[in-house]
Amino acid sequence: MGGLAENIVELEIYRNSTRVFRDRQHAGEILAEMLVAYKDSDALVLGIAAGGVPVATAIAQQLNLALNILIVKKITPPDNSEFGYGALAWDGEIQINWDVVAQLGLSEADVERGIEVARNKVAARIKKFQIEDNLPEVKGRSLLLVDDGLATGTTFNTSIQSLRNQGATRIIGAVPTAHAQSAISTAKTLDTLYCANIRTGYRYAVAEAYEYWHDVPDSEVLDIIKGVD
Repeated sequence: MGGLAENIVELEIYRNSTRVFRDRQHAGEILAEMLVAYKDSDALVLGIAAGGVPVATAIAQQLNLALNILIVKKITPPDNSEFGYGALAWDGEIQINWDVVAQLGLSEADVERGIEVARNKVAARIKKFQIEDNLPEVKGRSLLLVDDGLATGTTFNTSIQSLRNQGATRIIGAVPTAHAQSAISTAKTLDTLYCANIRTGYRYAVAEAYEYWHDVPDSEVLDIIKGVD
């Protein structure tokens, strides 16, 4: 099905399908097949912790590419830690969807508290994972930015802006699944967006693209980091 955007690469056989991937590793393997042109290159795979890390690891292993981990946290309402109206990245970059803030009836104080909570979580993860909050040189290098899916796209887009802040000139998005609206919006800020499973409709959940879905614990990310080292 065409008409999304010229720089979106999808697998049309998976359009509007659910339970496409066994798990995140399987999703990464499928994306690696789509990204085979980058095999054995100097491209850098960047997995957004925590859910994007297993996907990114499978891509990096299959394509023989370097892997780094990015720390980005959603900014959430005080009564719902799952729903994000913004995000804060490792370098301090903040993006807020003010339309959603208004819809939720949040005050300026609520937003400030949300930002502070996210900032503390980012700092804690950087310390726990013992990773630097600065990346290797990114100018002139192809960056494969990976997460396990795009719902609103806030976390992913905050990551893109942070990479731009550090001088990135070529960013390729790679996600197993995305809502069509988010894919179109996010692709505008990327060189190319690779997404195996794009879905339309009012109702969308990243988890529905997977047969087996679980929240990735920090211990799993730590095991991956140790394996990379």
